[in-house]
Order: sequence, then structure tokens, then C-alpha cells
Amino acid sequence: MSAPDGFRTAMVVLRKEIVDALRETRTLLVVLASALLVGPMAAVFILTGVDDAAAERRDIVVSGISYAPSLRNYLERQTYTIRNAPADFEARLRASTASDPVVVVPRGFEAALEQGDSPLLEVVSGSSGREASADVARIQGVLDGFVRERVAISFALRGLSPELLQPVVLQNRPLAKPQSTAATFARMLPFLVIIAVLYGALNSALDTMAGERERGSLEPLLTNPSLSWALVLGKWGAVAGVAMLVAVLCCLSLMVTQWVAPGGRLQTLLSFGPQEALLSVLIMVPFAAALSAVLMAVAIRCKTFKEAQASSNLVVLALSLLPVYSIFNSGEADWQLWIPGLAQNVLMGRIFGGEANSAGQMLVPLVAGAVLTAAGIVFIARSLREAATK
Repeated sequence: MSAPDGFRTAMVVLRKEIVDALRETRTLLVVLASALLVGPMAAVFILTGVDDAAAERRDIVVSGISYAPSLRNYLERQTYTIRNAPADFEARLRASTASDPVVVVPRGFEAALEQGDSPLLEVVSGSSGREASADVARIQGVLDGFVRERVAISFALRGLSPELLQPVVLQNRPLAKPQSTAATFARMLPFLVIIAVLYGALNSALDTMAGERERGSLEPLLTNPSLSWALVLGKWGAVAGVAMLVAVLCCLSLMVTQWVAPGGRLQTLLSFGPQEALLSVLIMVPFAAALSAVLMAVAIRCKTFKEAQASSNLVVLALSLLPVYSIFNSGEADWQLWIPGLAQNVLMGRIFGGEANSAGQMLVPLVAGAVLTAAGIVFIARSLREAATK
């Protein structure tokens, strides 16, 4: 078969696969709707994260606050809301049914302060997680302020300057803006796009190989082994087309959501305009192409759709571990750009973080994706020829 005839055959197969995909209206709508939801999900993720990072809780749980009127007065002047701890707070903290640390004030606290003694204040916490540690640090900071105030009062009563205790003034002046905080949360957004593309290609790739093999509709196409590469090219084009469409819709969803977010707040926190959206699409195209070929290569060796689903779990697991890798490996290395999925996570993370990617950095995942795509197509075509000769 000549090359022009092969490409015409591939186009026929491509049209046939597209028509079949359009017949599965419900499945296609679910895939496309999931892609469009990436933008709103990202908006909630960023705005909630920024609010949580910027907002400081102004409540505190205390056991025995009645023994410390001066502490109550200080906390109320600091605009803190005091909540009384339940009698069984220790049991609740051990059982993780309560999460807020508790400040324990002993009996005779106020009398000890007046006599110049050093009464004990305990901060009892249950969980050792990041949020609990932050709450403990917040409460300890408030109590440190109370201690400093009491020392200053004691010095003043004795005619001494409180400044003797603090010969150097320390002041924290953070330079990070809300945009920087938003960019930190936004670096997790590439994972949403990658997973959307994965599940956009997954069903089509498995159905067009293992699904047709299970239904018995693939064998008639293998009567002419010379058609194998054209058949594979047409089927891959349909699967990759769906995956690329999902990538485009994800980027458009992120851009439009940024524009229509209430009050324009998201637009001030995250700059993701047409240029950033176009660059993100260019980054995702080689990934969508390579992922489609890999999933089809996995499915061609399976006799049933369920078997193909089980076999593809390794690909799903590898891509799902990207956030874990990013958490424990904050640095970036050149070799990461050669790994499909990881490269997209790095390059799109830079875009969301307001950083620029060089032309060389953009070219590396394109080459890696093209090589992996070609290898996958060759493997699938060879597998089809082997199946045709059996």
C-alpha cells in the first residue's frame, strides 16, 4: 500500500472513530464537562487557600479562665473570643474528636502572679498535624504577649524601664504579596489539568483497542496486515484529539473563570490570560499525544475492557503521584523535562507562578512526547500484525 492510500485509510478510520465517539453522547459530555469544571475548581482552591493563609483565627479554648481575670482581660483586648473547654477535653483530644488546643489555667493563678511567683500555663494539644502545630504556635504567641505585658507592668511598678528587657527591637516585615501566596497554591493546578487529560483519553483509548477486541469488531480490520499502521494512526488520532480537546477546554476554563470571578479578585491574584493559556495548550499537546499512545499500547495487549482497565491503573497511579513528588522534591532539574507528565507539571507550574519558560525548555517535552508517541504507535501496529497472523 502506498503512503497516500495509507493516509486516506487513516482518515477514514479517524472519521469512523469520531462518529462512534459522538454516538456515545453521555460519556463525551461527562468528559467535556469535567474539563470545563477545572476552572471553577481552581478558583475555589486558590481563593480558599489565600483566605486560609491570610486569615488568623481569633478564638481560643481555655480551661479555668475564671482563675485568671488578667489573662481574660488581655485576650479580650486582643479581640480574641474565649471558649470554655469541656470537662473531658483531654479524652476528646486523645480520641481526635476535638482538634483545638486548650490552654489550661491552674487554680490560684492570679494570686501567684500578684505574689511574684511563676504559675504554670499549659497548652494541651492532641493532633501533631500541620494545622494543629500552627494553632499551637498561634496560641503560644498570644500567651508570650501576655507574659511580656506582665513583665512590663512589674518593671513599671518598681520604677524600671521595660526596655531593659529588650535591648534590640525585632520586627517582621514580610514582602510576600497576596499574589505570591496565590501563586504558591496555583502551582498545584497543573495536576488538575493532567488528570483531566488522563481521564479524557482513558476511556477512548481502552475502548478503541480492548473494547473492540472484546466485541469482535477488530479482527475483520486485521484481514489485511498492511493496513495496521493506517488503522493505528486513525484510531490514535481520534483518542489524541479527545485528549487535546480536554486540554484546550481546561485552559479556556481557567482563563474564563479568572475573568468572571466575582469582584475580579481572582484576576488580581492570578495572571492567566490568552498568552498563558496558549502556552499551556502547547505544553499539554505532546503530553496528550504520548498519553494516548501509551494507553492504547497498554490496551492492545488485553483481551477485555476490564483487563485493560486493570492494566492501565499503573499509568493512572504514576500520574497521581505527581503532587506527592512535588511536595517532597521542591527543586527542579533538567531531566524532569524529559518525563511526560512531570515536564508538564513543572512548565505549567512556572506559568501559574508567573515565571517564564525558555524556548529550549518548551522544546524538550515536545521532543520527548513525539518520541514516545512514535514508539507507542509502532508497538501497537506491530501487535496488530502479530494478532493478524495468528
